Amino acid sequence: MRKTKLINSEVSYTVSKMGHTDSLTIGDCGLPVPTSVDRIDLALKYGVPTFLETLDTILEELCVEEIIIASEIKENNKEIYKEILERFKDIKINEVSHEEFKNLTKESKAVVRTGECTPYANIILKSGVVF
Repeated sequence: MRKTKLINSEVSYTVSKMGHTDSLTIGDCGLPVPTSVDRIDLALKYGVPTFLETLDTILEELCVEEIIIASEIKENNKEIYKEILERFKDIKINEVSHEEFKNLTKESKAVVRTGECTPYANIILKSGVVF
């Protein structure tokens, strides 16, 4: 058995294969997933699991050097935006339009779909290096 909280085999396997600057997307239940990208569907019902639960669990395993979020989150989901800023105080944060964000998900190793139902609760995590 694993010692960390991340027990989903697909997410764990994806994180273990990631190299420097590879990306992983965590999305709400409505984020479209490109057909060329692996889809890891964790959504059970509306709100389960939450975006933040999923993000926090993945952050226990993944070293992140940069994130990308949709700029629309600032006005349309202030609570999640605030929580993201708290988690990434010393990390480069790139804000792009939601349309550009959806385009950038095509570069992700996978998109992890949560049950989150609040708007723009999506993030792209760029893998860093552990020294």
